[in-house]
Amino acid sequence: MNEIFRQAHESLLLFDGWENVSVAFTTKRGGVSTGAFATLNLGMHVADDCDVVYENRKKVAEQLNVSLDRWVCADQVHGVHIEKVTNNHAGKGVRAYDTAVPHTDGLYTNERQLMLALCFADCVPLYFFSPSKKLIGLAHAGWKGTVHNIAGEMVKRWNEEGADDIYVVIGPSIGRCCYVVDDRVIEFVQKALVNSPQSLYNETSKGQYALDLKEMNKQLLQQAGVPSERIAVSSYCTSCEQSLFFSHRRDGGKTGRMMALIGWRE
Repeated sequence: MNEIFRQAHESLLLFDGWENVSVAFTTKRGGVSTGAFATLNLGMHVADDCDVVYENRKKVAEQLNVSLDRWVCADQVHGVHIEKVTNNHAGKGVRAYDTAVPHTDGLYTNERQLMLALCFADCVPLYFFSPSKKLIGLAHAGWKGTVHNIAGEMVKRWNEEGADDIYVVIGPSIGRCCYVVDDRVIEFVQKALVNSPQSLYNETSKGQYALDLKEMNKQLLQQAGVPSERIAVSSYCTSCEQSLFFSHRRDGGKTGRMMALIGWRE
């Protein structure tokens, strides 16, 4: 599979397929964090020094040429709540985690001056774009967000706003090669899809299954009405690519966070 993101900087991967929209995913390189968070940790909820994280965020903001006071961050809880944000949300969660948009795993907007930002360390980033309605969006889909269909929830919200030309990018996340789950998770997987194909997972040992979260989100998007030709999927596995990415699974839970970001280009 050809990779859809290009490495524009040691700290930054970019997807160039959407006109006038910046779609980015950070690496773990080029920052000032130390220890388990070395070096470009962008998460303020992982026991890293928040002043250091803020310095890291400033570095990314400079590369994207979007001031940090225009970013909007969320308090991610592995749920399916989606918030439409406006210029009144600008700066939320940027300097302090407790100011983030609360209990939210999906953000979208039609405002031109905002950069939506969510943290990741294996979960699936979903980027959304509707050219006709000038909507951009971002969702955080771990296994819980995936099986409870945050992808379909975003599509539903946009359909209610009249968007019928939705495009989606599925960004870097843990791959089937590295992601093993148990029977409980597979039961949720089977309930989430109307026709749950066995090809989404395979049993690796008794009660243990290798699961393809990216493919599951793609199928949920298709189930919600997004044609496959409007869905692009990254080939990056955050667990495999140890030199590029933090990985919650690979690193035993103590690790930094990358960020997925989307905003209009100036």
